[in-house]
Amino acid sequence: MTPEMPYAEVIGDPIGHSKSPLIHKFWLEKLGLEGEYRATKVTPDELGGYFASRRDDPLWRGCNITMPLKLAALAHVAKPQDPSFPVEPVNLAVPLNGRVIGLNTDIHGVMEPLAPLLTNEGMLRPSSAPASRNAVVLGAGGALYPVVWSLLSLGYKAITLVARDRAKVATYLGQRNSVTIRYLAWGDPLPPSDLLVNATPLGMTGYPDLPYDASSIAGDGVVFELVYRPLETTLLRDARQRRLQIVDGLQMLVGQAAPSFARFFGKAAPRDFDSELRALLTQ
Repeated sequence: MTPEMPYAEVIGDPIGHSKSPLIHKFWLEKLGLEGEYRATKVTPDELGGYFASRRDDPLWRGCNITMPLKLAALAHVAKPQDPSFPVEPVNLAVPLNGRVIGLNTDIHGVMEPLAPLLTNEGMLRPSSAPASRNAVVLGAGGALYPVVWSLLSLGYKAITLVARDRAKVATYLGQRNSVTIRYLAWGDPLPPSDLLVNATPLGMTGYPDLPYDASSIAGDGVVFELVYRPLETTLLRDARQRRLQIVDGLQMLVGQAAPSFARFFGKAAPRDFDSELRALLTQ
């Protein structure tokens, strides 16, 4: 490590698998910027001490936050509150005027690859779609917020949430008077829909397989997998075989990293090199 070099990092536990350092270092090199990006293991119990030490470090430009810290970080950062969501997980923290500000760029990671698919020729724009248009979201963890926020922004009026803990889901979402939100118990059959989002870690390397497939999705529908390790999960393989449109976890990872990079290093991420970056990340 260069002692006087500005740096950012990704924190979580475990953290060794993270591809974020590859992404940010790639962009730093393409732009010829001075800076470092590291992966740092931080447990929930260490989070307070971590932020206390980083807040006083003039070289620290901020951090991305991954599992299992996205909710725990709320106790240690200043977070502009969206009144429409009672609980907003944070995946980005940056220093600002002596404080640490918490933000969520996962929203950008969801919207960037998903919005073009939902406005392609042959698919109705959600804002003008009939009420029968339905999205299904699996899971009640920290990824639920950016997924539901994005679906609401894209005009979805009917969302089915499949989770083990309905009370936990309600804590995230609050009241949704203009949206039909249906809750299903984990393991219940999925209803027909045009969009399925896996917002759980199931299917990730080291985790059990997801107990659902893509058979409930309409023929022109989309399957969005947030897991990126492995890149092609069982769910995506099934969706590909059914000739559905797919979004993989790597697309979301790069999408959420771009606004983080701009915050850390003051320059827009050089997205003209996305194909080269993807090849690097899939080696």
